[in-house]
Amino acid sequence: MVAESSRIPDGERLRADARRNRERILVAARAVFAEHGIDAPMATVARRAGVGVATLYRRFPARDDLVRAAFARQLETCAQALTEAVADPDPWRGFRRLVETACELQREERGFSAAFATAFPGSTADHARRAERELTALIRRAQAAGALRADFHPSDLGVALLSHCGLVTALPHDGAASRRLVAYLLQSFRAEAAHEVLPPPSDLPLRSLPLSADGTRAQPWPANGARQ
Repeated sequence: MVAESSRIPDGERLRADARRNRERILVAARAVFAEHGIDAPMATVARRAGVGVATLYRRFPARDDLVRAAFARQLETCAQALTEAVADPDPWRGFRRLVETACELQREERGFSAAFATAFPGSTADHARRAERELTALIRRAQAAGALRADFHPSDLGVALLSHCGLVTALPHDGAASRRLVAYLLQSFRAEAAHEVLPPPSDLPLRSLPLSADGTRAQPWPANGARQ
């Protein structure tokens, strides 16, 4: 009697093996990036995945390709969160949920925290401009509604998310600290919290925010908040 496996065409077996190798590489990459950061040697990822370095590079010719693939789900979630936030008739609720979603992803996947603080490569101008426009519109709507403080600058969002990134990197298992920091940040963004003049905003560009599913990034904002 012919074994069942022998009935599977060689091409199908090869494709199945390739899919398994790819998934092993992505699982290993997330673990290695969480432990050592996204600058960890590619050879370390290959060893963790149990594949040869040549196999890894054949699937992912550049580190940037591997980083984007490893965190594709998180990037897609960020993109969807931005779309839903912009569509929400309550701009503050949309803004709040966007921040909470980004912070949840940082908390759930430590490797994503490291990637989150790094400008994702391969930007496409059209996607970048669209993400920037959507985020700008959301911020302005929330300000016009009197919910978001009038002196909020887009770079403040980047500073807040990078601050949270640092916390979850230092305290990866302390969900209570993460949630409390997010609540503090959101309360400080409310219009009623604007009792004193703030120092000038940072010139941190929004390109550090992965708000596009394909890893694109927005263009830098000038310090005065005007569009370039």
